[in-house]
Amino acid sequence: MPDGHASVAISTIEAVLARRGLLSGPPLERARRLTAESGERIDRIAAKLGLVSDADLAGAYAELLDTQVLTAAGFPVEPVCADRLRRPFLRHARVIPISEDDATLTVAMADPLDDVAVRALAFATEKTVVRRVALPTDVEAAYERLYRDAAGQGTALPDLVDRADEDRDADLERLKDLASEAPVIRMVNALIVRAVEMRASDIHIESADSSLRVRYRIDGLLHDMEPPPLRLKSAIISRVKIMARLNIAERRLPQDGRIRQAVRGNEIDFRVSIIPTIHGESVVLRILDRGALALNFDEIGFDREWLDAWLDLIRHTDGIVLVTGPTSSGKTTTLYTSLATLNAGTQKILTVEDPVEYVIDGISQVQVAEQIGMTFATALRSFLRHNPNIMMIGEIRDPETAQIAIQMSLSGHLVLSTVHTNNAASAMTRLLDMGIEDYLLTSTIRGVLAQRLVRKLCVHCREPFTPPADLPQSIGWPQVRLPEGAMLYRAIGCPRCDGLGFRGRTMILELLVVTDAIRSLVLRHAEARELLAEAVRGGMQTMAQNGLKKALAGITTIEEVARVIRDI
Repeated sequence: MPDGHASVAISTIEAVLARRGLLSGPPLERARRLTAESGERIDRIAAKLGLVSDADLAGAYAELLDTQVLTAAGFPVEPVCADRLRRPFLRHARVIPISEDDATLTVAMADPLDDVAVRALAFATEKTVVRRVALPTDVEAAYERLYRDAAGQGTALPDLVDRADEDRDADLERLKDLASEAPVIRMVNALIVRAVEMRASDIHIESADSSLRVRYRIDGLLHDMEPPPLRLKSAIISRVKIMARLNIAERRLPQDGRIRQAVRGNEIDFRVSIIPTIHGESVVLRILDRGALALNFDEIGFDREWLDAWLDLIRHTDGIVLVTGPTSSGKTTTLYTSLATLNAGTQKILTVEDPVEYVIDGISQVQVAEQIGMTFATALRSFLRHNPNIMMIGEIRDPETAQIAIQMSLSGHLVLSTVHTNNAASAMTRLLDMGIEDYLLTSTIRGVLAQRLVRKLCVHCREPFTPPADLPQSIGWPQVRLPEGAMLYRAIGCPRCDGLGFRGRTMILELLVVTDAIRSLVLRHAEARELLAEAVRGGMQTMAQNGLKKALAGITTIEEVARVIRDI
């Protein structure tokens, strides 16, 4: 029987991918070379290499065939042609029949250019075959729903009972085979690719009592995604373990690993953390995309009015400069940006980090490995023999590390580091609490930067409005007074921001420069609130004030600032 679409010239898919900006330059040449060597189609090669995502490839197929990508809602409720088509063939060809009439059979295909599969369908049904494009994950999900339970067979995925996570005697070889099945591999790869495309910083795969929850952290907030089938929970988690070279048999202890994978032609690192919970293992993949790291003060949201003061601090030849804030507040990015600014090739720069998140050319970076005795303190003692000019300590977390940092700064080195405190003034009292002598602090600490990250309003859909006078009180800021005639902005949502109203993040900050007045307060062990009051008298703008300023400028919302800063 004839095909509903004439056999498509395979070379045209390359032109579509190039026209859509999905495959060009060195990645295209790489795919062409492998296509010539293997004889496999260029679109398949590009997908296997991670040069194009499943979603982008589906869009290119749809353009080529002049159709739309079928959504999950477009699949049938009951199997179509179940008596004439064998389930193993449908699964292997990644085809789902979706409707038929007297003359035609319409099918959803993950690979609509598979003419062999189309001819086989036409022969078996004696009908014209009409191709529709669908995402591989949607095809596999539809297959599982329509055909898995039809006769208890027809799928190459062995049934894995939900108790597998708790059963220590589970067949590990069977679990390895399950995790190596193509549908599971594609499912995990699709989770990763989609997260990168949505600019997520983390992927959370969480075991629950009756579900497997998948959430992406985008611009600091978690968003639920479509969950995979519960029965594939063990296979998906095992697949992540295999990719991270972890022990799939260990389910009682936490494990950490790394994955490096090409996504759209870019090598991206994923830091993997797995912990056991009462319902099974939960996984977090931290996405470390060097290509998305902007080592530029303007890009990360550093206020121009404070930039000169910060650059003056980090350009000293000695002393300690600190960045403070809670976890995931952008402290490391600020330090990396500072190091990139200082990295002119004329100075020796060393870092000790836990872990090393991004590699910077021209800087010697050391990874902490406490299990073999490589601690922050151990690495710092060795640094002196390398005659560095600048050192960056990932975090001052104990008195020993703090003491060594103090001694290094006193011996003529610039030390950059982070501490965990709520504001800049609290960093001084935190170090005093560690047992550091007050006179050493006043001799070495040059300044403290405190920061938070807030979501940026999408500039394409943000909407201005005149706020009511009691708005600050309603969000928990009773002492704030908005300027007369102030204009604020609210989030709306549009296709460019995926309907969220926000796109990207920026920092709000306060910079405490250690002056003689601050030193006097430290020497008499003044409380953090006294240090803060003195810094404000000296001209420091608090984080709350900085955040309000950015809200008035339309960069973010006042509610977003209040979300990350409750105490002002």
